[in-house]
Amino acid sequence: PCAGPVESKNEAAMSELVPEPRQKPVVPMKPVGINANLLGYIGIDTIIEQMRKKTMKTGFDFNIMVVGQSGLGKSTLVNTLFKSQVSRKSSGWNREEKIPKTVEIKAIGHVIEEGGVKMKLTVIDTPGFGDQINNENCWEPIEKYINEQYEKFLKEEVNIARKKRIPDTRVHCCLYFISPTGHSLRPLDLEFMKHLSKVVNIIPVIAKADTMTLEEKTEFKQRVRKELEVNGIEFYPQKEFDEDLEDKTENDKIRQESMPFAVVGSDKEYQVNGKRVLGRKTPWGIIEVENLTHCEFALLRDFVIRTHLQDLKEVTHNIHYETYRAKRLNDNGGLPPMTVETEENHESNL
Repeated sequence: PCAGPVESKNEAAMSELVPEPRQKPVVPMKPVGINANLLGYIGIDTIIEQMRKKTMKTGFDFNIMVVGQSGLGKSTLVNTLFKSQVSRKSSGWNREEKIPKTVEIKAIGHVIEEGGVKMKLTVIDTPGFGDQINNENCWEPIEKYINEQYEKFLKEEVNIARKKRIPDTRVHCCLYFISPTGHSLRPLDLEFMKHLSKVVNIIPVIAKADTMTLEEKTEFKQRVRKELEVNGIEFYPQKEFDEDLEDKTENDKIRQESMPFAVVGSDKEYQVNGKRVLGRKTPWGIIEVENLTHCEFALLRDFVIRTHLQDLKEVTHNIHYETYRAKRLNDNGGLPPMTVETEENHESNL
């Protein structure tokens, strides 16, 4: 008969204990804030400065690829973007230079320093793309090159004795140059972006936008956006990778208004109203490259360098490289096949 009350007492005791674990994470929050004020400054915020110092010492890598037919001003635009001769000398086609029979990949590396920040910039040019009579599958060497860089990174990553900092040659951004026809995208443009948007961050750019009137430019931009949507082509910044509402709002504006950026590139300076400006001289006046009423170059530069550079690198690492890595490891049952060279390295490391 006394078992009942004991059990009920135990049950009552247990029921009293049950809510406590739920409250634990909530209760300490108030005193922590008060104690921090009472006991003074700890210095947790210095972690930002510590990270800044570390990254300043190591510097940054940024690898940008330019793709498009010759004569669209790819080299000039990249030189304008980084305000230095980082791409091959932009000059008209001369008789000694033969148009490559297939797409060639040329990577040019530079170290650019600004305000104490060092950036190892690599510009990957693709001469010969879209310049042949038959351009079937001409994106294949480009896709192969992008995947080779992922493979190189993966091999370094799975080494037993791996480097503290793996050299990053992966393509973080691909500027795809669209010809300013004013009509629609060519089948080549659609095919390239369909294949490559799965492996790299593509930013579509309308080249030599000064060849169109403002109305033509607006109409062409809308048409290009519509065609990309109809064909299911995702360009950077991709909708599914927006991390929060702030990102979504900012990126939606870029996707719906700015893309594709209609730009004009120039590495020549002119005097306008007592100021030196980068521009292109025409019989009607000077087109100022950084003037938003003239072209959208400043928007492109701010987007690629000032607001989204780190995100381009993160999407490359966390999405495109991870997709490649998962597929590669799946196909090979866990590890990429070891070459003789890597086996020798392992022996010497051991």
